[in-house]
Amino acid sequence: MEQSEKGSFAYDLEFLKGKDSVIVLTAAGGDAQVIVSPKYQAKAFTSTADGLEGKSFGWINYEAFEGEPDPHMNGYGGEDRLWLGPEGGKFSLFFAPNTTMEFENWHTPAAIDTESWDLVSASEQKATMKKDMSLVNYVGTKLDLTVDREIEIMEPSAIAELLGVQLNDSVKSVGFHTVNVLTNTGSFAWNEQTGAPCMWNLDMFSPSPKTVIVIPYREEATGKVATTDYFGEIPEDRIVYENGTLYLKADGKSRGKLGIPPQRATEFAGSYAADNGVLTITRFDVDNNGVYLNQEWTPDKDPLIGDAINAYNDGPLEDGSQMGPFYEIESVSPAAFLEPGESLTHRHSVFHFTGDKNTLNEISTKILGVSLAEIDAQFQTATN
Repeated sequence: MEQSEKGSFAYDLEFLKGKDSVIVLTAAGGDAQVIVSPKYQAKAFTSTADGLEGKSFGWINYEAFEGEPDPHMNGYGGEDRLWLGPEGGKFSLFFAPNTTMEFENWHTPAAIDTESWDLVSASEQKATMKKDMSLVNYVGTKLDLTVDREIEIMEPSAIAELLGVQLNDSVKSVGFHTVNVLTNTGSFAWNEQTGAPCMWNLDMFSPSPKTVIVIPYREEATGKVATTDYFGEIPEDRIVYENGTLYLKADGKSRGKLGIPPQRATEFAGSYAADNGVLTITRFDVDNNGVYLNQEWTPDKDPLIGDAINAYNDGPLEDGSQMGPFYEIESVSPAAFLEPGESLTHRHSVFHFTGDKNTLNEISTKILGVSLAEIDAQFQTATN
């Protein structure tokens, strides 16, 4: 680590090797790599498109690995971690029954926060892990379940085919695909009375002054486009709605979270950092007619009306402290209303592209529906 530059994949790999027997998934040629950790809750910690000295795309919170565990949440970071929700609401997994939904009572379940997961199998390109859990939700229901999680790195040809884009030697890319399966291992069905969990993929990335999150949404759908007041209303100069695209400034300097309801969601979201030349694409399962759980910190709202996509920009808290900076793109599964023995699957993939700007522009236009110039223009006044 003393010889590797901070921010490089080599630096993060050496750091994580000191904490866990990590698995490094590698695509043909060796430039594209992904670090996976069974010990740290089956996270895909970070990736690179350009070998050991290439940029490390995931955000890692080095300080979280030191000292005693935090009683609320251990924010180790990670380019893709799997949580179970809902976080808040009547069926919350983060608040004990009959407690007030405030920070002092908020606790991330250990199975998705500090406990190791079981490694089932690992190869050069794929790792499979699992975790048995028993969780009690806010209404007092004990949920017995198993989560199986598979992470697979993708070859450039597979990325191009999946996304329907053209890739050439002028662009470096890395992509990985996760398959997450939640099974009801209990003796009763999960329904609207008992409550049910959902799966929740959260991708943490390092911000920059010109990073912008881009979320295409369905203009033809009815209802609000986004919930924008999870942690207080997002300031107007940091969010833009334009022709079926939502833009959120992701510089890590102002804390704000938003959510897109299922009827408005598409299967894609992404970000572009004009100053770093990195285009990020996420793709995930969406059920436009599905029941998604409310994750807001209140038991008083309808627990069966929630968001399918979330985005978060980190920023200082009221006391000036800050865990990051980082930003997140997140996808959520519908509520897992399952009979005993039944399973729900949620797929979530992450892709990064660097290199020739014209090719990146073609990818952005094809997948996100907007050009790099359009993305970069959204917050020029605030940036310059």
